[in-house]
Amino acid sequence: MPGAASIVAAIMTPPSKGPSSPAPNPLDFTGKCVIVTGGTKGIGRVMATTFMEYGADVVICARNPPAEPVTAAGKTAAFVACDVRDAEQCKAVAQAAVDQHGRIDVLINNAGGAPPADSATVSPRFNERVVQLNLLAAMSFSQAVYPAMMAGEGGLIINISSISGERANPKGIAYGAAKAGLVNLARTLAVEWGPKIRVLTVTVGLIITEEAHLYYGDEAGMQAVADTIPLRRMGTPEDIADAVLMLCSPLARWMTATNVHVDGGGEIPSYLSVSTGDVTRVGN
Repeated sequence: MPGAASIVAAIMTPPSKGPSSPAPNPLDFTGKCVIVTGGTKGIGRVMATTFMEYGADVVICARNPPAEPVTAAGKTAAFVACDVRDAEQCKAVAQAAVDQHGRIDVLINNAGGAPPADSATVSPRFNERVVQLNLLAAMSFSQAVYPAMMAGEGGLIINISSISGERANPKGIAYGAAKAGLVNLARTLAVEWGPKIRVLTVTVGLIITEEAHLYYGDEAGMQAVADTIPLRRMGTPEDIADAVLMLCSPLARWMTATNVHVDGGGEIPSYLSVSTGDVTRVGN
């Protein structure tokens, strides 16, 4: 019976490919079908173009079509109108993807958001709609793609969450709670639907998008916010798209049910900026 050392050596030794067999590109998504909800603008649009640049066929959905077609590398993302709060419309998008491409390999539950609302006076109806968009929609869309993924080669579902689901989120109680729920949703589905379907959460930090000025102010304000992040800059949609691309590839084949933070290191604890102690002083 082989010893532990020989077993480990066998596992760690890659198979011989020979001099004429270059390793395949793990980021080649040619022939794969990717659905991106909320894929007409912001982070969703950049994720859609990134996957097309790496060969994927992409289907995007939103309530309204993009102002301009979402294109990259000679490809155009197929648009299907959809209110992701409607489970039947989610099923229609999944069916459109199967009709056009014969398969679904990746679902990115990206659609979401909510305007600020005072926690003491916000209406129950408002909260219900925020939870529908930011949590229940991901449940419905995951169910919609499940049959195609299970009937095919399997697949991957990624829920795009937010740091707002992990820290206090003033004037956004329903949004923060819904984003927190996405983490458990991913963990639960990964257990129920594995090993054929991997399910992950990507928790996004502070990102510069079209609406960043509404939250962070002018350039000086955004730089002040950036200074609270260990990497000293706010993120970009490309930072998120590149991380998601890797997670959807074979490079992350043993990752499921986990929450991946893409946030520049999070936020520097506020007490460090006011402390006068030598031990807690943070360098620039």
